[in-house]
Amino acid sequence: MKTLNEILSGLNYELVSGDLSVPVGQIHFDSRKVARGDVFVAVSGTHVDGHAYIPKALENGASVIVAEKSDVEVGASTLVRMDHTAKAMGLLAANYYGNPSANLKVVGVTGTNGKTTIATLLYRLFKKVGYKAGLISTIKYYVGDEEFPATHTTPDALQIQSLMADMVDAGCQYCFMEVSSHAIDQDRIAGIEFDGGIFTNLTHDHLDYHKTFAEYLKAKKKFFDNLPATAFALTNGDEKNGRVMLQNTKAVQKTYALKSLADFKCKVLEKHLDGMLLDVDGTEVWTHFSGIFNAYNLLSVYATALLLGEKADDVLPAMSELRPVAGRFEILRSPDGKYAIVDYAHTPDALKNVLSGISEIRTGNEQVITVVGAGGDRDKTKRPVMAKEAVLQSDRVILTSDNPRTEVPEQIIADMEVGVEAHQRKKVLSIVNRKEAIRTACMLAQPGDIILVAGKGHEDYQEINGVKYHFDDKEVISEIFNAI
Repeated sequence: MKTLNEILSGLNYELVSGDLSVPVGQIHFDSRKVARGDVFVAVSGTHVDGHAYIPKALENGASVIVAEKSDVEVGASTLVRMDHTAKAMGLLAANYYGNPSANLKVVGVTGTNGKTTIATLLYRLFKKVGYKAGLISTIKYYVGDEEFPATHTTPDALQIQSLMADMVDAGCQYCFMEVSSHAIDQDRIAGIEFDGGIFTNLTHDHLDYHKTFAEYLKAKKKFFDNLPATAFALTNGDEKNGRVMLQNTKAVQKTYALKSLADFKCKVLEKHLDGMLLDVDGTEVWTHFSGIFNAYNLLSVYATALLLGEKADDVLPAMSELRPVAGRFEILRSPDGKYAIVDYAHTPDALKNVLSGISEIRTGNEQVITVVGAGGDRDKTKRPVMAKEAVLQSDRVILTSDNPRTEVPEQIIADMEVGVEAHQRKKVLSIVNRKEAIRTACMLAQPGDIILVAGKGHEDYQEINGVKYHFDDKEVISEIFNAI
C-alpha cells in the first residue's frame, strides 16, 4: 500500500491538515465508490462540482480529501489543496500506478474523424510485426490480447492509468489510444508521457460541448502544445488545421499527405469496393480498404510505424493484411447481389467522406441509398448539414432515428429535413423506426445497388428516453438480406 506522500511525489500541493505518511487505498472522484482509507479527489466537472460530495466521501471512510479549496471541514481526515484537481487526479493516478506510461511507447490519435481506425490499425499492425501492445479506443480496450468493453473514447484518468499499468504488467511495449477533445479539455490525459501524437482532421463536431469551432480547435491543439521534445507530432499536411497543431509544439514535426509536399506520401493507384492499390513512398501495396479517407488513415499508420523505428519492408506487408475496423466501412452482400456498407459516420464531414468513397468506386449504374439519422442531446447544428451531404451524393435518402436519447425522434428528423432543398425532397423519405428504415432501403435496392447505413457503426444498442435497447445495424441488415 502506498502512502499519501508517495502519490504526491513531485506535485505542487498544500497540506492543509493531517498527515502525509497516511497509507492510502484507492483513488476516487466518485464519492459512491469511496471505501475506508481511500483518497477522494473533488473535481469541479462540467455538470457537477465534486466538492459538494466531500461529506459523502468522508461518511464512506475517505482518509484523504484532495480539493481546490482549503476551507473544507474534513474532521480527522487529511486535507490536501491542489490547483485544478481534474489535472491533479491524472498526476496522482500516475504516481499511484507507478507511472506506467514511462514504461510504454504511448501514441495518441486525435482529430474529428479516423481516430478509431488509426489507433486500432496501429495496435493490430504492431501485433503483426511481433510486439505486445495495448489499445484504448471507442470500440474496445485491449491489454495485450485481453479485451475489455469501452466506456468512453478516452476513459477517465484513473482508468487510463490502471489500464496502462495492466499493459506494463502484461509485458506490452506499446499503447495506442484515441484522445478525444473532451479528454484533452478535461485533463483526463494528465500524467501520460506521450511518445507521439497524430492529428487527422478537424471538422464540425462536439459544438454542444465546446460551443465554438475555435474552442474545439484549441482543445485539439493543447494536446500537441503539451507534447515533449522527445515525442513526434504527425499531422495531416492536406488538412488546413494540420499546421496549426504544430505551431507551439516542442515535439519533432512530421507530416503525411496525398496532395501536398510532406514527409510521408501516398497515391491511390486503383479503387475497388473491396480494396485499394496504393503507392506508399514509392512502393505499391494492396490494401483491404476503400475510400480516400482510408488512404489517409493507412498512410498515418505507416508513418507512425516508421517514426517508432520500424522498417518499411516489414510494415507494408503487414499493412496489406489489415482489415477494416468494426463499423468502419464494413461491407455486407446479400445473396442476390445487393451491397450494404455500415459506417460510424456521424458528422457531416465523415458522411461526406464515406459517400465520396462510394462514389469513387461506382460504375455509374448502381443506386446509392443512404440511411442516416443524428444523435439526440448533441450538437443540433450539424443535423441539417448531414442531411444535405447525404442528399448530394445519394440517389435515395432515408432519414431515421440514431440514438435519440431524451429527444423526440420526429423533431431530430425535422431538424435534418431543413437541410434538404425543395427540388431534392422527392428522393427523401423519413421513417422514424430505424429497423423499418433499413428494411425499406433494402427493398428499394436492386442487385448491384449500394446501401449506406450510417451513424452507429460498431454500436450494438439504440438509446431511447435514456434506456439502451439492443440494436446492431449489421445484425438487422443480415437478417433482412437473408429473408429477401
